[in-house]
Amino acid sequence: MGENCYIVQPILPQGRSALKSAGTSSLRDPDARLEEAIGLSAAIDLNVLGGEIVNLRKVDAGVLFGKGVVERLALLVEQDEIGLIIVNHALSPVQQRNLEKALKCKVIDRSALILEIFGDRAQTKEGKIQVELAALNYQRSRLVRSWTHLERQRGGAGFMGGPGESQIELDRRMIDEKINRLKKQLVDVKRNRDLQRESREKVPYPIVALVGYTNAGKSTLFNNITGADVFAQDLLFATLDPTMREVKLPNDRRIILSDTVGFISELPTHLIAAFRATLEQVLYADVILHVRDISAVDTAQQREDVISVLSDLGVAYEDNEKIIEVLNKTDLLAEDERPETNIDNRRVALSALEDQGVQDLLQLIQDILAKEHKLYSFTLSPAAGEAQSWLYNHGHVLTYQINNDNHRIDLTVNLSDADFGRFRQRFSIEPNER
Repeated sequence: MGENCYIVQPILPQGRSALKSAGTSSLRDPDARLEEAIGLSAAIDLNVLGGEIVNLRKVDAGVLFGKGVVERLALLVEQDEIGLIIVNHALSPVQQRNLEKALKCKVIDRSALILEIFGDRAQTKEGKIQVELAALNYQRSRLVRSWTHLERQRGGAGFMGGPGESQIELDRRMIDEKINRLKKQLVDVKRNRDLQRESREKVPYPIVALVGYTNAGKSTLFNNITGADVFAQDLLFATLDPTMREVKLPNDRRIILSDTVGFISELPTHLIAAFRATLEQVLYADVILHVRDISAVDTAQQREDVISVLSDLGVAYEDNEKIIEVLNKTDLLAEDERPETNIDNRRVALSALEDQGVQDLLQLIQDILAKEHKLYSFTLSPAAGEAQSWLYNHGHVLTYQINNDNHRIDLTVNLSDADFGRFRQRFSIEPNER
């Protein structure tokens, strides 16, 4: 976009109802929050001229800020030809409208900024529909100020009602109709996705899902492990739509590695609901890799934000043996500050960018998957090539021996209970008695 913008990070009084309703975390460092907002803005190519932290002694219901702050910002807008002020906080429709009048420029809040990024990053049909739904729901609450923009979308077909209907009512009806159309489209898209998932389950490799705070380095790690070329830059929300690739572990076992959208603090509720589908693989994952930017100032709080979102999705975190904490970006820390890998606690320190520690991670994934498996011994005929191939693809074959006496093949295989059941049902082959 290239538009000049300026970012304001308000710090609300502790303990006030406005602070609680906005979901703002008092534990997050204000400088880190401002830096994050700058990164969000850079993600959609805005020209960030600067930013500041504003401590509020009280919240003005009309404009959020005090009179002095508003006057100073208005002068800054005029002097530096700023076309956009970004308030890294939730604004009510009234506050947004009043600030635009006072500052004589466009004003958006954190929700609108994230929506812009989502709209720019979405690639799949479902992702685009989910973005548009979230944007329409957000816009519907701000019809007091946005109807002039909506007017450009109308074709004058004459179906919007008579002249006695107010402009806001017309626009609300238009948005509701569009929301209903999108929801119907989404039903069809989800039905297709469910069919695709069912087809994947017929080749049920274990799923390993990458999750983490945005810009933690998930896509860089994904590219390192898979050799893929997923968009990975030092930008917030560089990945929006989920990406999956087949990967071989050190023992040649195949897994599906899934990259997901990055989490972020103070994500509006309607956005969490809209993008639940992009985190779907997490719910079905055999192993979850929580990738953390261990070099970030507020890495501990980012961890809590991710745990909170996972909890909302129904994924318990603490003492969950299928979750590995990946302490990424160790290359940005001094030698004496770098954490150590602790396999017993399922923590791996690494640098995905410099390919340090990645093999330790793959070994731990392999070990966790092996714990959920049992040893089975099978005796197969040489003609049972399809059954042999299936066992190699879905399990870990430990021994393979050709018995010339009875013209049979003896195999010892590490299989999950689910895969063992599928194998027995598909090929009607029972394991040898122990």
